[in-house]
Amino acid sequence: MGREFGSVGVVGLGTMGAGIVEVFARSGVAVTAVEISDTALHRGEVTMRGSLDRAVAKGKLSAADRDALLGRVTFAVGLEALHEVDLVIEAVPEHLDLKQRIFAELDRVCKPEAILATNTSSLSVTEISVATTRPNQVIGMHFFNPAPIMKLVEVVRTVVTSQDVVTDIEALCERLGKVDVTITDRAGFIANALLFGYLNQAVSMVEAKYATREDIDAAMKLGCGLPMGPLALMDLIGLDTAYEILDTMYRRGGRDRRHAPVPLIKQMVTAGLLGRKSGRGFYTYEKPGSPVVVADEATPVAADTTPASRHITKVGVVGSGTMATGIIEVFAKAGFEVVSVTRGAEKSAQVCERLKTSLNKGVVRGKLTEQDRDAAIGRVTWSATIDHLSDVDLVVEAVVEELSVKKALFASLDEICKPGVVLATTTSSLPVIECAVATERPADVIGLHFFNPAPVMGLVEVVRTIRTSDATVKTATDVCQALAKHAVVCADRSGFVVNALLFPYLNDAVKMVEASYSTADDIDYAMKLGCGYPMGPFELLDVVGLDVSLAIQRELYLELREPGFAPAPLLEHLVTAGYLGRKVGRGFRDYSKR
Repeated sequence: MGREFGSVGVVGLGTMGAGIVEVFARSGVAVTAVEISDTALHRGEVTMRGSLDRAVAKGKLSAADRDALLGRVTFAVGLEALHEVDLVIEAVPEHLDLKQRIFAELDRVCKPEAILATNTSSLSVTEISVATTRPNQVIGMHFFNPAPIMKLVEVVRTVVTSQDVVTDIEALCERLGKVDVTITDRAGFIANALLFGYLNQAVSMVEAKYATREDIDAAMKLGCGLPMGPLALMDLIGLDTAYEILDTMYRRGGRDRRHAPVPLIKQMVTAGLLGRKSGRGFYTYEKPGSPVVVADEATPVAADTTPASRHITKVGVVGSGTMATGIIEVFAKAGFEVVSVTRGAEKSAQVCERLKTSLNKGVVRGKLTEQDRDAAIGRVTWSATIDHLSDVDLVVEAVVEELSVKKALFASLDEICKPGVVLATTTSSLPVIECAVATERPADVIGLHFFNPAPVMGLVEVVRTIRTSDATVKTATDVCQALAKHAVVCADRSGFVVNALLFPYLNDAVKMVEASYSTADDIDYAMKLGCGYPMGPFELLDVVGLDVSLAIQRELYLELREPGFAPAPLLEHLVTAGYLGRKVGRGFRDYSKR
């Protein structure tokens, strides 16, 4: 049992500070909310009242409870008002000198037994604590925005923080209905250390014009199930805030280039393009502070000069695995005639059975009629020889992820298929250009990276090489539209959009466990509860397969030669030991006993 906190002070009433005040007041704690001036105090009170009024309007809070909650809050100017509180939480802007001045003053004002906490998301709690005469009573309490909704609190202890203080704050988090993860003082803690490397890399894609802002955001939402795309999230956080966090993590975290702010971020901050709060960031908004995106000069428009798309009616799918089966289903349900080519009659029978099982599930779930199921099955022709692809309009290759196998297949397709056929590979990490140059028609070769399970996932990465023609790209995107899939177009670079952003993030998480900074469970909690991710990184690694993850990370490292992309030794050791994830019953977690 931790100590009972009868009163709490909050310094700084911006969006985060006002949210923290609301969290405590909702839990029945008396709160003294402090700002630097009457104007700032009024602005913070308006922010908090607006949040409560929205909760009342949505039926999540009664008017009486709102009034009672507000009755527990005292608004005041100046730190002197905090002389009797049991705990102070500082939530001012991320500037070390500012926080140190505030903590020095809090040390003077507050009673000796009061705990002093900072909500910093990236600065050193240790450096903040030494501005006081009580560093053993200083701790980090990193809430996530919006604080009343987000369940996670990172509790950050320094090397001198008292264990009693840690215990008290952990118990307080439980009282507030929050899930805490307790960690030591390191740049970015868990969530930001993993999140901002990913955000920074997404900005580098925009800077290099690798893909459009819309396609990058759509790729991560549809391909990974994230609540927001990285560029929209940068706009929400604020580019100035993001820059400060990245710069701090770079300087404090061993100067990892993954955290070195991309120059475009500083340029945008200098130009006043700060995101939603300024009305313009990576996107343009209806007005400052508005979430409503409006069209601007970078918004894609249909061009009159777009080349004509080739007419696709008959599709060949080569392969017998899960992905090939899913792609066959997607095309057959969309009305395309499909020729499935496998390595033999037995393989074809297995694919056919899996297809029927999947379609029957659709019928049982009410997503497909029996007539539609039978029609889809009737559109598929089964074959054990690629010679039967001589009259198709599009071939989608979904064979094993080995470059030599794919190149040999494309060379054979080049000899068999008629002129003008689009030849597509579903590779998730190999160079598409290698497949293209194995043919005499590289302009007709493209990447169509479906996501697993193909019938469910709404994203397809359309990967153009430097030899792919505009007509082939247009044909591929039109086919995706006919399949009711969202196509994102990108250049032929290892990992494309999704894997190039996802797997370095997963690798960074493995390095955290490897360094004994945190546990797999706490890291998963941090990313799910703090960032709204559908799965934590270790849950995802075990689902994807550690061997698959390692192979993709190796490809990224070999192509980009970025030291931060080097596969974590722990990942390599687990794969060597045969701990490959759920498919073998053991990965980062043991599934054999579940």
